[in-house]
Amino acid sequence: MSATRSPAQNPNRTLPRWLARFFFRCVEAAQRSIARHSLVGDKPIFDNAQFPWVDAIEAQGPAIARELEAVLANPGRLPAFHEISPDVATITQDHQWQTFVFLGYGMRAERNLARCPATAKALEDIPGLRTAFFSILSPGKKIPPHRGPYNGVLRLHLALKVPREREKCWIEVDGQRYVWQANRAVIFDDAYEHQVHNDTDETRVVLFVDFERPCKAPISWLNKLLLSFAPLTPELQQAKANHEKWERDYYATPAAPTVPASSHPGAREGPEETPGDTTAAAATTSARHAETVSGERAHS
Repeated sequence: MSATRSPAQNPNRTLPRWLARFFFRCVEAAQRSIARHSLVGDKPIFDNAQFPWVDAIEAQGPAIARELEAVLANPGRLPAFHEISPDVATITQDHQWQTFVFLGYGMRAERNLARCPATAKALEDIPGLRTAFFSILSPGKKIPPHRGPYNGVLRLHLALKVPREREKCWIEVDGQRYVWQANRAVIFDDAYEHQVHNDTDETRVVLFVDFERPCKAPISWLNKLLLSFAPLTPELQQAKANHEKWERDYYATPAAPTVPASSHPGAREGPEETPGDTTAAAATTSARHAETVSGERAHS
């Protein structure tokens, strides 16, 4: 789905490129006012006590982590971040930063949400929610210093899978280093320069969330207006189209077994049984049992 197609070809509304450029200029100008009128201050990393709903999100951490494990059962089928959001290619182009998207600026991944009901329920309690996905960082992955485009949203990381050597797995925001801790959240302003390192041999996963920065009126109204236009930009329209294609392919193709049956003690070699295979096997077993009983009766 291209932003250059006609309305008949593209039913999703998209800002013309000249208007998108004007929109981004407005975003840049608005950031100074947003910083001045922020109800939680203007700093790289925030105190969680400023956001009363964070405790409830952290309490859901173990349940969300269990749903994550099911998603990670087939990691090779998950998309790299830049395959969904092309602008991320400026900081990563390999397959070591993967995502599993729930929400993204006007886009809802309904099948992903249905697959992770505890996660979906937890997300409902976040005021001004704009983006949410599992952010999966492979061993050894480094994300270089970069800045987010807009300070009208703040970012939350809820740590779900943390390497044992957690001191070697960190995010640094404007020079302030934070080390993730399982089931604990950190909130920061990604408009400050930040970088990420996973200098371990284990995978790190967080629930990655963007939400509206609390501001005084009328700046809060301006912020909501700008965020409401964001899904119409060509960049986010392309990301939406990329994700919809991935989601169709992901749910159309059955998942391959993650561990060969022969690797389990006492397991038989052979392909993983599907529900149909199980029914057929049961019928065969029943028939053999009937033959055995019949033979025994004839022998008697």
